[in-house]
Amino acid sequence: MFDILGTLLVGLVVGFIARAIKPGDDKLGLIMTAVLGVAGSFLANYAGFALGWYKQGDTAGWIAAVVGSIVLLFAYSLIKGKPVSEPSSGA
Repeated sequence: MFDILGTLLVGLVVGFIARAIKPGDDKLGLIMTAVLGVAGSFLANYAGFALGWYKQGDTAGWIAAVVGSIVLLFAYSLIKGKPVSEPSSGA
């Protein structure tokens, strides 16, 4: 039970750090910020394992989790970006 709460707390902190580092206005609530941080940590852990930086069972560090969260935040902003408006025909 405390592992889950600890993971969410770390994810929230990492999400806030990622949002503070990335420029721009990201309209995410508290829960989405925590989800972003936790997902960024999992992304960093997976990428580190795939690149041979971590062994099986190791966890990503704080910096790697923040970098993973920033990557996800950029991806989120691209997906949820402002729609491109069609040029007016002038007629």
